[in-house]
Amino acid sequence: MEAAGPNLRILVDADACPVKDEIYRVASRYGLRVFVVANSAILIPRGPGIERVVVDAGPDAADDWIAERADQEAIVVTSDIPLASRCIKSGADVIAPNGKRFTESSIGMALATRNLMDHLRSSGQSTAGPKSFGPRDRSNFLSALDNAVARRRPIAM
Repeated sequence: MEAAGPNLRILVDADACPVKDEIYRVASRYGLRVFVVANSAILIPRGPGIERVVVDAGPDAADDWIAERADQEAIVVTSDIPLASRCIKSGADVIAPNGKRFTESSIGMALATRNLMDHLRSSGQSTAGPKSFGPRDRSNFLSALDNAVARRRPIAM
């Protein structure tokens, strides 16, 4: 097990997250705590450092819980772009399940695209849904999560 920062942790927007098993493996390798946040009980493996957080059923309850705890010592895993934006503003590293990293420079365009697509759907336009999740996405995610841990680890002197 490689040591990461003492407070480095992973916050998972767990509803419909297809990479939870990968998160648990990486967290175990680096000795990180994982908070699996959802509106209902989700099965998690028994083990040190993995904690299930069940929030109220409100529409943004899980997002609010994660955003309130996102800081420079957090890696957030979510495909929710508004949540990603909130967490970036708090200094967290944010990664989508397909491995895409959200940053200060990319989040504005991601929000604009999301809002445009939402507007088109609400006005009756037919839009394509998200691409199906595949093995390459899983591999990209694992690489992105390892990179995020490396960025957040304290530099040894």
